[in-house]
Amino acid sequence: MGTVIDSHFLALTAIVTVGYQLLFFIITALLKFDKVTDFAGSTNFIILAVLTLVVKGSWHFRQVVLSMLVVVWGLRLGLFLLMRILRWGEDRRFDEMRDNLGKLAVFWVFQAVWVWTVSLPLTVVNASSRNPSIEAADIIGWIMWAIGLFVEATSDQQKLVFKNAPENRGKWCDVGLWKYSRHPNYFGEIFLWWGIFVAATPVLKNAEWLVILGPIFLTLLLLFISGLPLLEESADKKYGNVSTYMHYKRTTSPLILLPPALYGNLPGWFKTSFLFEFPLYSRSLPLEN
Repeated sequence: MGTVIDSHFLALTAIVTVGYQLLFFIITALLKFDKVTDFAGSTNFIILAVLTLVVKGSWHFRQVVLSMLVVVWGLRLGLFLLMRILRWGEDRRFDEMRDNLGKLAVFWVFQAVWVWTVSLPLTVVNASSRNPSIEAADIIGWIMWAIGLFVEATSDQQKLVFKNAPENRGKWCDVGLWKYSRHPNYFGEIFLWWGIFVAATPVLKNAEWLVILGPIFLTLLLLFISGLPLLEESADKKYGNVSTYMHYKRTTSPLILLPPALYGNLPGWFKTSFLFEFPLYSRSLPLEN
């Protein structure tokens, strides 16, 4: 169907993303209604996937498959997060933002950057006219996506069930996949988006390889900014004086799923260097710990 603004759809997806997030920012700011925040983020991925696939109009098998994978992920995550926030009530992340328009705007700008950047591999694939035969990288990427989605969806459901049980009130989740990782849902999300990138590589050429910034950005975001640091800080403040929690933290990997018996016996330098156990995740522990 030809070129729209630019041949890689970068400007098109940026404009659509900014417009979509701006709409929900206005709703949140005017109505003090933040229950649609995560829904707005995940559905934005779906819009970009479908839009770039339809606008290009090539309908190559690789484009259709990758678009479908992103749509499935976005629908699952968006509906899950929407149902969860409707059940639990207000999103505590916005307790300090609801009456601060500046902080609220920064959040929505960051969400727009997150959607656009992480979508880059799919955007460039859907904009490309190249259609090489299916390769090993495609299959590997699809398998990575499937594993990541399974881990993310399973751990999300396990934690939801755990939190909804009255007898678990005031406890940290350490059941199911949470026995092997303190944040298995984030591991799943990171792994599946690296899978999308791997499956996109047969199409990439020259500067298009810069789309690797998508999964890199997501990984750094969850490891150092909005994911693990915030949740580790919150858990440490709540349970830092509980010996069983400290044992759980010492023997459970922060991200990659590993048996506690193995992880607990690894040296600290190895955990920090290869398994993402950064000092950042323990800064809120009581001094005696």
